[in-house]
This record gives sequence, structure tokens and C-alpha cells, in this order.
Amino acid sequence: MTATSTLLTLLVIAASGFVLARARALACAGGDSRALHSLPGHYGWASVLLTLGPALALFALLKIAAPPTPAGTLAVLALALAALAWSLRRTRPNFRARQTVERGVLALLMLAACVAIATTAGIVLSMLFETRNFFAQYDWREFFLSTTWAPRFQGDSDLGILPLLWGTLYISLIALVFAVPVGLFAAIYMAEYAGGRFRAIVKPAIEVLAGIPTIVYGLFALITVGPLLRDYFAQPLGLGTSGASVMTAGLVMGVMLIPFVSSLSDDIIAQVPQSLRDGSLGLGATRSETIRQVVLPAALPGIVGAVLLAASRAIGETMIVVLGAGAAAKLGLNPFEAMTTITVKIVSQLTGESDFAAPETLVAFALGLTLFAITLSLNVLALAIVRKYREQYE
Repeated sequence: MTATSTLLTLLVIAASGFVLARARALACAGGDSRALHSLPGHYGWASVLLTLGPALALFALLKIAAPPTPAGTLAVLALALAALAWSLRRTRPNFRARQTVERGVLALLMLAACVAIATTAGIVLSMLFETRNFFAQYDWREFFLSTTWAPRFQGDSDLGILPLLWGTLYISLIALVFAVPVGLFAAIYMAEYAGGRFRAIVKPAIEVLAGIPTIVYGLFALITVGPLLRDYFAQPLGLGTSGASVMTAGLVMGVMLIPFVSSLSDDIIAQVPQSLRDGSLGLGATRSETIRQVVLPAALPGIVGAVLLAASRAIGETMIVVLGAGAAAKLGLNPFEAMTTITVKIVSQLTGESDFAAPETLVAFALGLTLFAITLSLNVLALAIVRKYREQYE
């Protein structure tokens, strides 16, 4: 019996337990549900939890310890049937089924939280172990301080992160400079000025941008925005002759980020209590003064969270950078030159049939861990700013 069929059988046993336990509870109460401690459905769900819990735990242990065997499958099914019989035996009118169900649901919620935490810890630990292997073969000072990125799988490589880090921050900065004002102003207008009919049309239209695949944005940058910037700005000003540039990727990425800033900021601004607006207007403030001095400070924590989400999204973007900014790892201030980011090089270093133990491959994990540290620092900084501002506002 396969794992899928075993799980389906367990579900059938649990469903049977729900029906039998509910019927038994009503039968013991003489058909009067008022004589029961809990609702009839609670007795059924208590039987489901008591039946599936031990069986699924044994199934997971056997799955981890060894390949599935007929004996192991029979043990799981036998445990499920024994648990079902035990749960039916406990089903009496005075059985506290509701408390059992609540404790079971609480255990499931705690398990879900632990899975999320364990997944995050596993990701971080895997990057740490592989990064340790990388720094055992490559000097960390060269990695963090070198300004040259030139991996060579047949010889000595220069694996300095500074050009990649500069490209990542440069492109993300241009994207945020474009997306944050546009998205925030759009959110303020929709929340404070726009009518209900206009808002019902425009907000879904803006949110459509978030559903467009990033490869489409990349093609838009490659075919439309890049040539436009090259022909009308870069070449006339003598700043470059290529359509792939930091400005191309930054502007297109900024368009992609507008829904993240606009939609979240709109929801946060709309949640500011109307009493704050009424109080400000009653004291003689104008509508714009109320928005600037009352509404926005009250909504600042949520707005900072929206900007942080947009920044994290920009830092982790790959396809737009590949097609819009090129793959040149270099330092420079010219926004019409081609550059690249950390995420692009992570993909390129792990693509192909190269030796996984080589430093040119293991460097991808060091790059990923550095990117993780950057985003974590952004979160900590944002929390500190929000906490400080909230104390001043309160």
C-alpha cells in the first residue's frame, strides 16, 4: 500500500469515527442534545482528532526512519483503529468533547507555528553550513572587500561581493524612489479624496500590476523601456549606448512595486479612526493639514511596513534585472550603464554542471546569507524607527 492510499484510508477511518461518535453521543443522551456536555459535532471532531493524531505521528516516524513497508502500514492502520475504538468508548454525555477539540486545535496551531520557525531555521542553517565551507576555501576579506567579480572554474577566481552589492542597492534605490512617492500619493488620493465609484475601479486596476509575472516586466524593460531610455536620454547625453542599464531595471521594477506600496498604504490610511480627522477639522485645520499632520503620522507604522515590503521585493528581484540591467558586475554611478545584482549571480553560479564543492559554486550561499543579513537589518531598522516615532506620536 502506498503512502497516499494509507493516508486516504486514515481519512476514511477518521470520517467513520466522526459519524459513529456523534451518533453514540446522541444515543447515550436519549436523542436529547441538551443532555450533552458539548455539541454533538464536538464529539465527532474529538473522535477525529484522537484517531488521526497517534496514527499520523507513527506514520511520520516510520516515513522518516525507513522506507515504507507493509508491516509499518499495518501498524499505522491498527493504531488508528485502536484509537477509534478508545475514542468511541470515551464518548459519553459527560465527556468534555469541546475542551478536547479546543486543545487539539491549539496543538495544530502550535505545530503550524513550529513548522514555520523550523523551516526558517533550516534555511538559515543550510546557508551557514555551506557558507562556512566556502570561507574554508576562500578568504573572507577578499569576498567582502574586493571590488572585482570574476569567477573562473578553471583557475583562480576573484569573488568580491562589492560590485554585486552596489548593483543591488543602486537598482533597488531607483525603484523605491519611483515607487514610494507614486504609490503613497495614489493611496492618499484613494483613501482621502476619491469617491467610492472611482476607488472601486482604480484600486483593482492598480493591484493588477502585482499579478503580472516578472518575466513580462523583464520583456517590457528589454523591448520598450530600455530602447526608449537609450534613444532619448543616454545617447543624446553621451551616457551610454546600451538599452540594458540600471535606470531601465529600476524604473520597471518601480512600476512593479507600486501596488505593494499603494494597496497596503491605502488600507492602513483607511483604518485611521475617523474621530482623529473630525477632531483636526473641528480645530480649524484644513483637509491637507489633517492628512499631513494627523492621518499620515497615525498610519506611519503601516506605511513603513509597506515600504519595507517593497524594498525586500526589490532586493530579491531577478528576472527584471537579467533582462533590463544586464549582467555586468562593476562599480559606477552612471545609471545608464549595465550592472547586475546578487540574486542574478546566485542563479548563474548554481546553474550548469559545475562542481558543487568548488568555491565558485559555494559562493552562491555566501551571497544568499549576505542578502538575508541585509533584509534582516532593514527589518530591525524599520522596527526601531516605527517604535521611536510611535512613542513621539503617542
